[in-house]
Amino acid sequence: MINYRFLKRPALTNQAPYVDRSPPEARTQRRRLRACHECDWVCALPPLSPGEKAACPRCECTLVRRHHYPAQRSMALAIAAFIALLAAVSFPFISFSVSGVSNRIGLAQTATAMISFHQPIVAIVVIMTIVVLPACYLLAVMWLQTGLMRHRPLPFSRDIARTLAHLTPWMMADVFIIGALVSLIKIAGLAEISLGLSFWAFCVFAFLLLLTSQSLDADWMWFSLDGEPLAPEGTQAAATAAEQQLTGCPTCGLVNRLQNNGQKTRCRRCHERLHARHPHSLQRTWAFLVAAAILYIPANLYPIMNVTSLGETSSSTIIGGVIELYQTGSWPIALVIFVASVMVPVGKLFALSWLCLVVKRSHALNAHSRTVLYRITEFIGRWSMVDVFVVAILVALIRAGTLMSITPGPAELAFGAVVVLTMLAAMSFDPRLIWDQTRSHAAPPHTASQGIVDG
Repeated sequence: MINYRFLKRPALTNQAPYVDRSPPEARTQRRRLRACHECDWVCALPPLSPGEKAACPRCECTLVRRHHYPAQRSMALAIAAFIALLAAVSFPFISFSVSGVSNRIGLAQTATAMISFHQPIVAIVVIMTIVVLPACYLLAVMWLQTGLMRHRPLPFSRDIARTLAHLTPWMMADVFIIGALVSLIKIAGLAEISLGLSFWAFCVFAFLLLLTSQSLDADWMWFSLDGEPLAPEGTQAAATAAEQQLTGCPTCGLVNRLQNNGQKTRCRRCHERLHARHPHSLQRTWAFLVAAAILYIPANLYPIMNVTSLGETSSSTIIGGVIELYQTGSWPIALVIFVASVMVPVGKLFALSWLCLVVKRSHALNAHSRTVLYRITEFIGRWSMVDVFVVAILVALIRAGTLMSITPGPAELAFGAVVVLTMLAAMSFDPRLIWDQTRSHAAPPHTASQGIVDG
């Protein structure tokens, strides 16, 4: 009888750095199994070298990415990104001057200015997505990698590591940069604009934050934190996990057996809640989609911002702003706003609704294309926040009374809610449902495909 306790790590030597000379593949007694979180296919991970990735042979979802020096790489990028963030919040962000009247704002004022216009929810969303959550993420990465580089994980490392994956979709520093550029182009012909040190520091921070999130080798990190228990006895590759009463942990990837007695199942390694399929996935997705569709109506009918120039006030809706930009010759920016604020939300609503309707009628010929559609809708949803950030920046910056000022309209909150709800709808949808109706006899090889990535 095999004992499925956690494997003990070998003793570390000073001559062999733990982070790059002892990959998980070299420290296991047999091939490690993974259940794809998009199609539920169980496959064996091949031995990976730094710079390689393993993809699911059924749906081509990336299962594992192996990086060179994973701990040092993530630590260096996280420290650099955190320093850039500190600089971004410590210096002036943008200033403008028109007819002898000037104003200068810091990064945090793009959020706090919304409070004075009775938009506290929008203010909280802005500051959380561009400063608070990214700062927490970077501190968490530094905490984790410090323990792993010392060969002794620090307290609460497992809970912190489990939280990282949940934070990633809500960090929008890169989207905020696009919003800042759109804001600058909108007012470039109306006033003199100066970019402060904070603006350039934030650009560096957004780039480093993206590199930090991509540098995390979750497979290596979880193996280093808690080892890897062997897969449940009798687990077979080249089959779905559900038909074997198994499931893959969405956080650490470990294959676990589900309880038959209705009790709650948690991952043996990271203690994440496990389900064969997301509970009430379609119902929750429909609920979020219906709420988003309802709020999308006032988001387009009501003005998203009010512009006062020389004592005259005009209101601008999302579509009205696109038309105005196009008429003034800024058609590239008009295209960006139209895609991010109109095409993306509407496209997500239709795409997710269609997936919910046809999920019961999937087969092997179209399951892959529908999974690709789901990946696209999940990826692009956050970019609709561009318009919310544009208004937040302009409201904080353009405050010159009757000479020139901008105030947020009622559509700002409604549109921000649409973005959040469509993101939640994509997260609630379980792509494994697409593959549940497919036949398993046309099965691919059970070993995950292997390819080179930029390590």
